[in-house]
Amino acid sequence: MRNDKGGLSICRRQLLAGAAYFALGISRSGATIILDHLPWAPNSGDPPPPARPGPWHFFTGEEGRTVEALADRIIPPDPQTPGGTDAGCAVFVDRQLAGPYGRQEGLYTRPPFMKGAKNQGHQSEQGPAQQYRDGLAALNASCKAQLGKAFHELSDADKDRVLHELESGEFNFDGTDGKAFFAQVVKDVQMGFFADPIYGGNRDLVAWKMIGFPGARYNYLDWVKRHNEPFPLPPVGMTGRIEWTRR
Repeated sequence: MRNDKGGLSICRRQLLAGAAYFALGISRSGATIILDHLPWAPNSGDPPPPARPGPWHFFTGEEGRTVEALADRIIPPDPQTPGGTDAGCAVFVDRQLAGPYGRQEGLYTRPPFMKGAKNQGHQSEQGPAQQYRDGLAALNASCKAQLGKAFHELSDADKDRVLHELESGEFNFDGTDGKAFFAQVVKDVQMGFFADPIYGGNRDLVAWKMIGFPGARYNYLDWVKRHNEPFPLPPVGMTGRIEWTRR
């Protein structure tokens, strides 16, 4: 109704009805009363689109083969667990470099650039995408010059020797910091192995099964006080159990 000054006023009945709607959690567009549980609907958290097997998004063919070779030496296969390549680690890194991580979204990328302390984080003008592009080219060029083959064509023993020398800074790695590049690859491959499968790695939840991690379940309220008991259910990812085929 309108008041004497021509404005709108709210009557007592409307005010009380509005308060009741608010207290009971009722929406006029779709009435819902919250009683003894929280409302939940599938995909209500807006998860990222799943990474799918297929062609490389960032790597060239030789770069992809080199990263797969690196992943299999960093996480070698054994009778119980697939290696880094079959677990999808190279696909994980490829999709990350093709996305916001590779583009350095959210990071300050203007000069001046100076060598900083470890606790200052990334301080280089060169982002992850360029670091991989330069590092993989330098790795294969150095392997061809010193051993006659690209890294992914070497024997496992030669690959391990190159990586040990890279880690210690002894391998001749022209044009880029080989030690820093190797440390970055190790970190990214490890992330791919243990990340949610929605990002392309941890195929068939192999890493979570290996360590007994139950994954992204809705809650664990029934198990909060049950210490030192194995969780009886298999792990699940953000989109449920994800089965993969080889890229």
